[in-house]
Amino acid sequence: MSDGTIVAEETAATGDVTPDEGPVEAPPGAPKSKAGRNLPAALGVGFGLGLSLIAILLWAPKILIGVIAAAMAVVTWEVAKRLREADVLVPRIPLLVGGQAIIWLAWPAGPQGVLGAFGTLALALMVWRLFDHGLQATPRNYLRDTAISVFVLAWVPLLASFAVLLLLEEDGNLRVLTFMILVVCSDVGGYVAGVLFGKHPMVPAISPKKSWEGFGGSLVFAVIGGLLTVTLLLQANSMIGVLLGVGLVLVATTGDLIESQIKRELGIKDMGTLLPGHGGIMDRLDSMLPSAFVSWLVLTALL
Repeated sequence: MSDGTIVAEETAATGDVTPDEGPVEAPPGAPKSKAGRNLPAALGVGFGLGLSLIAILLWAPKILIGVIAAAMAVVTWEVAKRLREADVLVPRIPLLVGGQAIIWLAWPAGPQGVLGAFGTLALALMVWRLFDHGLQATPRNYLRDTAISVFVLAWVPLLASFAVLLLLEEDGNLRVLTFMILVVCSDVGGYVAGVLFGKHPMVPAISPKKSWEGFGGSLVFAVIGGLLTVTLLLQANSMIGVLLGVGLVLVATTGDLIESQIKRELGIKDMGTLLPGHGGIMDRLDSMLPSAFVSWLVLTALL
């Protein structure tokens, strides 16, 4: 859901399509975006997910904790499956169980629960990978696999837990809605500016279709969105909205690039196929996850 409720296509500004990643084929006759995706399906899925999340935030915000937990379980499975296809043996059971512990302990125990669960699970992953072939077998690629396992633990459930922490604040549903709106603003701004003006690639070695013009569009849209949402939804100083908007563009763009590089190294186009026109759930959350952490950090410190 890195594009929020809007376009699933990756464009001249925000695309992940790289020379060594082939396009995803849409059904025959279905309109495709420039990234080779089924645009109507992507729009339908995006709007449906976005409206569902807004309804939950406005009328039953605590349900979002379960939604986040379920989504992170699927994402963890997607990422672990792709890694194991590349012969990176990340332990799926402790990642799945530990990820749930990190997210759910945020509710009663706050940041201390999240930190304690993360530390415990990082140690558990080290031990699990040491003996997952039995006591007599010599571990193969232990250092690589363990390091990547801890990375996945931090990348997926740890970052997601900050959305739960944000939700648990007094006006948490509005804080979560604010950061979601700003990520969408960043995506829309990058899309519009990239299509209209994109000429200068940002990091062609990682994502050739991202442009500096698209990045500028993301900044403009996110800053305006930050001013409006922080002022109108959170009743706070508009300068906090400016800071939050700039911060989220930086981390959302970086998060997208991180997943692009991971997919490039794995030789894949998408992490999964669960969402028509989008790919996997992780393909929609690559910018949302780091944005949740930065939103929690900024809003907790300044509000």
